[in-house]
Amino acid sequence: MVVPLLILLVSLAGVAVALVMPAYADLILLAAPCAVAALILWLRAVFSRKTPAPNWILIDGSNVMHWKDNIPKIETLREVITHLRDRNQMPAVIFDANAGYLLAGRYQDDHMIARHLGLPEDRVLVVPKGTIADTYLLTVARDFDAPIVTNDRYRDWADDYPEIAEPGRLIRGGYRNGTLWLEGIETERPGVTVAQA
Repeated sequence: MVVPLLILLVSLAGVAVALVMPAYADLILLAAPCAVAALILWLRAVFSRKTPAPNWILIDGSNVMHWKDNIPKIETLREVITHLRDRNQMPAVIFDANAGYLLAGRYQDDHMIARHLGLPEDRVLVVPKGTIADTYLLTVARDFDAPIVTNDRYRDWADDYPEIAEPGRLIRGGYRNGTLWLEGIETERPGVTVAQA
């Protein structure tokens, strides 16, 4: 926004010189179009609305689905996703390949699980069979500079992903007396009280 404004000011000065000093009259042929173009660029910069980057947050689906009563449930994930959305977070979920078997007794791909979670398919990943989901999760978290909701500490990966030791990178959670809690995430909404970690 500053550069178009500077070009506009310099161009307007050139137009003024061309109008005041007859020896520089030809300068208007260059300064006037530059002034118009700079004005358009400056106005566009002023009136364009910058959308803030999404507050990405990853969910270790294979970990979080066990939080309630240590039984894998899609409802647990839905509740965590709703909780995060209510706090202007943009959740995405990554699962081990066996997640569908644990949740529904059969294989389920990204599309199927995304539909059950109410998320767009591009925000759900079921890793290929024989692949460790942790590396996908930690790499995506690094690429998007996003925290991970999980109770896993990823100690085996600390050397390759040292950022997981940073405060707020791994968000613990669970249920206490049937109430969801997430470490470091605002836990109260008007009319609803959720236990704080």
